[in-house]
Amino acid sequence: MKAKFSSALANVLVHEGGYSNHPKDPGGATMWGVTQRVYDNYRKSQGKKPQPVKKINAAERDAIYRNLYWNPIKGDRLPAGIDYAVFDGAVNSGVSQSVKWVQRALGNAYNGSIDGIMGDLTVKAVLAYPDHDALIARILDRRLAFLKALRTWSTFGRGWSNRVAQVKKIGQAWASGSVGPEPVYAVNMDAKAYLADAKTAPGKGPADAAQGGGAVSAALAQATDQLTPLSNIDFVAKAVAVLTIAGVVIFLGGLGYRYWSKRKESELRDALDLPSKAVPA
Repeated sequence: MKAKFSSALANVLVHEGGYSNHPKDPGGATMWGVTQRVYDNYRKSQGKKPQPVKKINAAERDAIYRNLYWNPIKGDRLPAGIDYAVFDGAVNSGVSQSVKWVQRALGNAYNGSIDGIMGDLTVKAVLAYPDHDALIARILDRRLAFLKALRTWSTFGRGWSNRVAQVKKIGQAWASGSVGPEPVYAVNMDAKAYLADAKTAPGKGPADAAQGGGAVSAALAQATDQLTPLSNIDFVAKAVAVLTIAGVVIFLGGLGYRYWSKRKESELRDALDLPSKAVPA
């Protein structure tokens, strides 16, 4: 069991690199993948005074990784390769999010709730899954879709894509009993990827405004009958016709925009593993 953790951690540490403090990284100051906030909480739990995360030692680092990430995902109970894929995701995006990717990836093989908790039901479903290579691929497909749904994708996307690709190759190799390739650090692959940085769903304001404009034009169309006495005035007849046509176009455009915005919101909910109506607008 210790060997499983050590092997997975060694690879994660390559992806996390050393010290970083990118202004757009929500993790802030980070050393070996441990953020200042996490390190402060760990030191407090040990009855120690806070200090810069740069000063973290290997024993503290390993204890944090085991207690905050490996143990919560039940890494010792997961099959080879899957343990590493879930562990790496937990370090990068949090335990709950990584476990949700597993639960979603299991599909019909898992009949529990998507709660982000690696309970016995989830572990049993993973162990019973017939193709571990395929499950790793499905987990990492979910992870990549999540990353693309973050506002920080434009900054860190290339690094994250590289990381996910490496985790897939190594994880599938381990699942097949092979050693697999050595992980290689790439720029920005260590940036934290949190749900708090999710993109927002398209607003419905433009659609509502457009449909409101259509209603006004419809009212104008109804008023045409009342303007009949003035129908001999050419510019009145033309103005009513133009306004009516414009109103119809605006109204249809509003319907089209509403359909598009709902579809985008649905796609975003799916990528972020969120329940209905949970995407910020």
